[in-house]
Amino acid sequence: MVGTVESTSTTVETKDIGIDIEGPIIPFGGSAEPQGEPDKAIVGGKGVGLQEMTRIGVEVPPGFTLTTPLCQVYEKHGDLPAEIWEGVKESVKRVEADMGKKYGDSENPLLFSCRSGAAVSMPGMMDTVLNIGLNSQTVEGLAKSTGNERFAYDSFRRLLDMFGDVVLGIPHEAFESKMEQVKDDAGVYDDVELTVEDLKTLVEEYKKVYQEHDKEFPEDPYDQLEACVRAVFGSWMSERAIKYREINDIGNLIGTAANIQTMVFGNMGESSGTGVAFSRDPGTGENVLYGEYLINAQGEDVVAGIRTPEPIARMAEVLPEAYKQFIQNIEKLEHHFSDMQDIEFTVENGRLWMLQCRSGKRTGQAAFKIASDLVDEGLCTPEEALLKIEPDHVKQILHPTFPTELLKSDLYTSNVVAVGLPGGPGAAVGKIALTSAEAETMQAAGEKAILVRAVTSPEDVGGMWAAAGVLTERGGMTSHAAVVARGWGKPCVVGCGDLDIDEKAGTVTIRSSGEVLKAGDAISLNGSTGEVIKVALETTAPSLEGDLGVVLGWADAVDDSLKVLANADSGPDAAKAAELGAKGIGLTRTEHMFFAPERLPVVRRWILRGEGLDKVQEFQRADFVEIFRAMNDKPVTVRLLDPPLHEFLPTKAQLDESMAMELGFGTDVDALSEQIESMHEENPMLGLRGCRLAIVRPELTGMQAEAILNAAADLMEEDMENNKPRPRIMIPLVGGVAEFERQAKEIRRVAKQVKDERGFKIPYEIGTMMEVPRATIVADQIAALKDDDGNPLCEFFSYGTNDLTQMTLGISRDDAGSFIPKYIEEGIYEVDPFVTIDEEGVGYLVQSSAKKARMTKSDLSLSVCGEHGGDPASINFFDEVGLDYVSCSPFRVPVARLAAGQAAVRRAKATPNGAKAADRVKSFQG
Repeated sequence: MVGTVESTSTTVETKDIGIDIEGPIIPFGGSAEPQGEPDKAIVGGKGVGLQEMTRIGVEVPPGFTLTTPLCQVYEKHGDLPAEIWEGVKESVKRVEADMGKKYGDSENPLLFSCRSGAAVSMPGMMDTVLNIGLNSQTVEGLAKSTGNERFAYDSFRRLLDMFGDVVLGIPHEAFESKMEQVKDDAGVYDDVELTVEDLKTLVEEYKKVYQEHDKEFPEDPYDQLEACVRAVFGSWMSERAIKYREINDIGNLIGTAANIQTMVFGNMGESSGTGVAFSRDPGTGENVLYGEYLINAQGEDVVAGIRTPEPIARMAEVLPEAYKQFIQNIEKLEHHFSDMQDIEFTVENGRLWMLQCRSGKRTGQAAFKIASDLVDEGLCTPEEALLKIEPDHVKQILHPTFPTELLKSDLYTSNVVAVGLPGGPGAAVGKIALTSAEAETMQAAGEKAILVRAVTSPEDVGGMWAAAGVLTERGGMTSHAAVVARGWGKPCVVGCGDLDIDEKAGTVTIRSSGEVLKAGDAISLNGSTGEVIKVALETTAPSLEGDLGVVLGWADAVDDSLKVLANADSGPDAAKAAELGAKGIGLTRTEHMFFAPERLPVVRRWILRGEGLDKVQEFQRADFVEIFRAMNDKPVTVRLLDPPLHEFLPTKAQLDESMAMELGFGTDVDALSEQIESMHEENPMLGLRGCRLAIVRPELTGMQAEAILNAAADLMEEDMENNKPRPRIMIPLVGGVAEFERQAKEIRRVAKQVKDERGFKIPYEIGTMMEVPRATIVADQIAALKDDDGNPLCEFFSYGTNDLTQMTLGISRDDAGSFIPKYIEEGIYEVDPFVTIDEEGVGYLVQSSAKKARMTKSDLSLSVCGEHGGDPASINFFDEVGLDYVSCSPFRVPVARLAAGQAAVRRAKATPNGAKAADRVKSFQG
């Protein structure tokens, strides 16, 4: 709750929406006492800024805030209760006393602005109206009281324009055409050149616009004010505001506040002006004042670009006293808020008024520079600075991108030929490859390829790895192409339905334009926007040096925070993960080692004929050595083979005599075809895979365990003192105790065998990937298992939230893109559950199983290795649950490091005694 207004004791009860509002109208400025701790959720961002400026002695035009819950009341009922409107009138009286003017007075009128202000800044998305209270009588009073008739009629024409556009929906162009007509008749170019007589003519012309559109301008000042408040609250659910919130993932807000503020005028002549400024450069973060102002203007002139503004530094020459006060206010605000400020101001006849302040929007580069500088300047602590950075700021810096200037250039904009969904951020440039084989050939020749497919499958993994970027005609942001590409940090555009891909003809036709691109043509992908550009463009490379590295170091150092590991399947992947700050490998998918062209036939021969398993072990062992070497003393979690075997087998169209010979079937293509057909499954993702496959084909677990442990031994033998691999063997798709126990004991047997053969003990751990709902129900029983010597069999759980989400929700991740967006639009889901953890369902299984398992085995290590491990909102949840670490793709590691540090800082702030996360395993060193 927020405090009541001294002159307004109304209480609105809206039980139907579950809100009781005390003091729904909050005063600011003038005689108002600042609120003790203004709640941004209730008074909005602008409201907080106005309260805080009042508190620290920065002069703001007095007014009052109608709080955000009233927005819900308006949305529900289409209006506000009568007592609220009475409260508005009472609040106006307080401002009248402060300003020595009367609202609606024909001699010395008080005027107001009405501005939106949600808890999260949404620039330009909601409505504002200025000069409220002017009519045919008060405009004359304003002219007399100021001695400036031109200014009065200039203000009146502005109200007529804004009120008609914002409140009544009259197109702004209708007013603009009248303005152009009057300027032409007067023979002037700029509106400031219009005389008072010209402006009087313009006012009459604007009134005709109302008549032409069957609308009526209300002469009563209170009718105007009420209509403007309704318009501001109504703009919360405008199409543009809704879209902005969707794009920026802004949710869980009550609504917008409406700020009624005394008008101060920058359009009173050469000693007046208005401007917008940032206390630091929002593009680079440099500690220099950045902004613009206009003499003899009102706020919308600067924002709308009606006139070309002047650099803010020039204000020192024309309004020196106001500029001096402005700089003092900037310094005061930065020190108070400990952040870069976005400020709007007006100078009226030489007197400076601050209209609003808020933390300024900034680029990724600027965010890290500002955070680092604020700490260096002693304005905030590293923990406080972490909370000023958004996850998207990290993404902007890390992925190769197109330079900002290029994005605005004709070279870029005129060559965008199609737009899909942004599946993986960053920029990619290369030649079109319509098959994986083409992409691999290009890579081998030293050329960059863009793999363009209707849709990708596991068969395309080689081509995807070889390509610089991936473009698909179908699929959503959680489709195979998007998930794999993100995992490798490759830019990806999916679901680009404007493409018509003809692999045989070697063409890609743009349906909307008929333009034809050919295999081998150079194109560029913007994975951050989904744009496809038909020419090769320049990119910039990311770096972890400088301010970014400093800030991520702060995140790592936060006490009791989640560790961040990476999902990596090769030595280069592991090295990249370590370079990006991963504390180990949380998931190595052994199946990804099988797809190399020289390896796939060997794997297929084992699958179909049971031959050549020793060769499979050889290349797996070599890969593990590389990964262990890259990580050295950091943990490496290796998942045993998980997918169904059909993913490795050729399709019918690929079968011929040469393949039959290669796979040990002589020239008998039919026999090969029958063998493959016999392995067909109706629902392979719920079929013979994971530990089930290993139980049916028992040689598999033994082979992989030998490869893992011998690889560790190979590295140890090279240098026993310095090489300290830490393999963790993870059993996939366990649904019950017996499955895990059988597999774990087989690994124990192999470990003893390798120890006896090598003559020394290899440190290792056994655990399971928790991805089947039933496993979470019996988690305590799995955690309690012992081997024949009485030692714990299970030392860690890693939640595979991709499959756990699929199985819990009963939704295929690869097919969800066809309806999840509709579910979000209809409010069935707030977010995509494959992107952000479903806390009530999947999250409950994670939390409850973690709690039960830790009650059985207190030092059980708990973690997440699904896509959710790189999602900041999910990381916040996993921190609350008390998991030890999250694991994500290497290129998401920096985002996860920031999010883990932020989650721990927020938890410490929210907990009075700074309590640790529940049951965090202190022994996990990561």
